[in-house]
Amino acid sequence: MWKDTRLTDLLQIEHPIIQAPMAGASTPQMAAASATAGCLGSLGCAMMSAEVYTQTFQQTRALTNGALNMNFFCHAEPAIDADKVKKIESILKPYYDELGIDELPQAVPTHFPFGGEVAEAVLASSPNVVSFHFGLPDQEFVEAFKQKGTKILCSATTVAEAKDLEAKGVDAIIAQGWEAGGHHGFYLKNHTAAIGTMALVPQLVNAVNVPIIAAGGIADGRGIAAALALGASGVQIGTAFLTCEESSVPLVHQNSLMASDGSNTTLTKVFSGRPARGIKNRYSDDLNKLESELPDFPLMNTLTGPLRKRSAANGSPDFVAQWSGQAVGLNRKMTTAELINTLVDETHDALARICP
Repeated sequence: MWKDTRLTDLLQIEHPIIQAPMAGASTPQMAAASATAGCLGSLGCAMMSAEVYTQTFQQTRALTNGALNMNFFCHAEPAIDADKVKKIESILKPYYDELGIDELPQAVPTHFPFGGEVAEAVLASSPNVVSFHFGLPDQEFVEAFKQKGTKILCSATTVAEAKDLEAKGVDAIIAQGWEAGGHHGFYLKNHTAAIGTMALVPQLVNAVNVPIIAAGGIADGRGIAAALALGASGVQIGTAFLTCEESSVPLVHQNSLMASDGSNTTLTKVFSGRPARGIKNRYSDDLNKLESELPDFPLMNTLTGPLRKRSAANGSPDFVAQWSGQAVGLNRKMTTAELINTLVDETHDALARICP
């Protein structure tokens, strides 16, 4: 069905579509449904302990024989700046009081760069695919996965990052454009290059020899067809899955997604300390001017966690991290399997219009 089969052959999937990992939003049910439908099902595992990871992987594997991708962060250890922490705590305290939350959590990391017991658990589970965000882990882990036959994916936001990833042995590269929702995966510089998907994909295709996976601003078959026309071997889609039946994002987040046309998304550091695209709300509007003064990722994630949870429980979007890409206006309410079947049909229709 697909002329370029490099990605489908590599990952042993029917369709060149990856359901994005999306830590905190993807579920075993979503990943299993994606895999069973012939795509690469993914789970965002960056915030899991080794024990939780093993339980979650086993639960997902029990639901499907399809290909599964386990995703992790490779961020730098945060430097704890006491002055920055004290200042942000004073800014957040009135919000905590407003929502009736007694105490701010201690400004310590609640999740860590890939390694240690988590790495051991992942290697023991032997997933079909493992993917990374914010660069790769130590080369010893890359080699260990290769020895087990696990395929390795990683995000790149520039040509320089793509060349670096290829040299370190990745099997395919996710070209993450500026339009993408959630955290942007840049890692060679300390800021995003802000290159759009349409400009990024063909440059990466020309720069490296491994398959390129387009990500960012893709939510229907027309977007998939466009990515394939640019030379991508497949796509990774996230935001479109957030309103699927199997998504775990709060209802208030899903309602915001369904009401958005993409014009109200912004790239912000105020929820986690690292740039991520989401729908604007009261909290992001209030704090965006302070981005240069925030504690390092993921300390802000710890400090804002209770606010996000309580706000969602109250049915208010004011403090919820409503991650979203710019193509959110194309979102639909359906099951994961229905979305994938629709995407495949739409892509073939779009390709037929281009090359009848």
